Amino acid sequence: MFNFRLIFAINGILLVFIGLAMLVPAVVDLADGNKDWQVFLVSATVAIFFGGGLFLSNRSSGLELGRRQAFILTTAVWIILPAAAAMPFAFSEMDIPYTDAFFEAMSGLTTTGSTVLTGLDTAPPGILMWRALLQWFGGIGIIVMAIAIMPLLRVGGMQLFRMEASEATSEKALPRVADIVKAIGYIYLVLSLICTLALWMTGMSLFDAVTHAMTTISTGGFSTSDQSAGDFESPLVESIMVVFMIMGALPFLMYLQIVKGKPGSFLTDSQVRWFLSIVLLGILAMTFWQIRHDGISFWLALRHATFNVTSIITGTGYATADYSSWGGFGTAAFFFFMFVGGCAGSASCSIKVFRVQILVETARCQLMQMIRPSAIYKPRYNGRALPEETIGSVTSFVFLFLVIFALLTIALGLTGLDFLTALSSAATSITNVGPGLGETVGPSGTFKSLSDPAKWLMSLGMLLGRLELFTVLVLFSRRFWQR
Repeated sequence: MFNFRLIFAINGILLVFIGLAMLVPAVVDLADGNKDWQVFLVSATVAIFFGGGLFLSNRSSGLELGRRQAFILTTAVWIILPAAAAMPFAFSEMDIPYTDAFFEAMSGLTTTGSTVLTGLDTAPPGILMWRALLQWFGGIGIIVMAIAIMPLLRVGGMQLFRMEASEATSEKALPRVADIVKAIGYIYLVLSLICTLALWMTGMSLFDAVTHAMTTISTGGFSTSDQSAGDFESPLVESIMVVFMIMGALPFLMYLQIVKGKPGSFLTDSQVRWFLSIVLLGILAMTFWQIRHDGISFWLALRHATFNVTSIITGTGYATADYSSWGGFGTAAFFFFMFVGGCAGSASCSIKVFRVQILVETARCQLMQMIRPSAIYKPRYNGRALPEETIGSVTSFVFLFLVIFALLTIALGLTGLDFLTALSSAATSITNVGPGLGETVGPSGTFKSLSDPAKWLMSLGMLLGRLELFTVLVLFSRRFWQR
């Protein structure tokens, strides 16, 4: 039988946590004299009440969470928490419908960065802080899930990193997975504080520094301005954010190696080398394309390309320029950048670099086998032979990813969206990137004008993309529910 009591209890604990987190923007609004502090206080009370009730009525000793229960728990958490986190948006002075509120909360917790809000420059500070907090919590939640849960669920090739986590846990300094998660939590917090300090020292207000640091290290992309990061018009601010966007998209297990005095571990990981190479090539390509297409100077082209290419590849979604107006090649390039993503075990999203590596390596071996049929070629990753199970898992994931992307595009088209808007909206939701392409949902637009069915479809896409597809889809299998 499924252990639903433990699932309810854990969801209750997390609802209490979300409720307590709402007190932070409540204090911010109270200090600013904004009456929305009452909204956050009431919302916090409701979340704590229901969460506490769920926990107290279902707590029990000696219960263990099985593998199938972990699938249910993971999906339930990422539906229940956005539903609760949407309350302050729905009842604030911004007075947005619940559909929009849920969309914003789902976008925040999945670190997608798509928004339906306008007038951010004059929005209540509590709402701006709440958006940043949701992305910050979502970022560390994804990292923990990628390290502690996904390898056990064997989703989309993530089992490949189970042995790496096991090796890390075998060391005396960090003997258990819980210790690794705790250490990564500290690293995440320290990086956030360093980013905050660096942005503050550029002349940014403390509030803007804190909120942008949280949404940068989490690769989320929510800003406090309708102009996104372009509002600051500062090369120094953009440079700092580029550094921390990249740091957020790198595997956090690697940071433990640095803490333990092994800084060279980054360069020995082929995933990191591939990721940095793709970012660099993308920057160079977009730099020279802008010079040719727009006739701007090399340094301005480099500045725009570095920030926006890094932002899209890492799935952050900040923008300092409307790259959808960079011509056909620029638009096509940014569309494909959405599907790259960062490294496994990071706060980043999308297909992720290690899967691209495995597909390329598998295709290479197949090609070499055709050239030399008598030879034996075995796909390898980081110097190790890849199990057939992992190759099949990655291939299935990418195939399903593209199929769902196509179905989501068709479904959004049926809601009345034009082809480019439907295509980029589907891509940006399932890859958890943020802005799409075109005038409506591009870097200079929002998703506010989309119909309610389109927003619910995109919310589903964000959920599927963030939970690596299979975690959600397996729940629709009849055999999953059989004893």
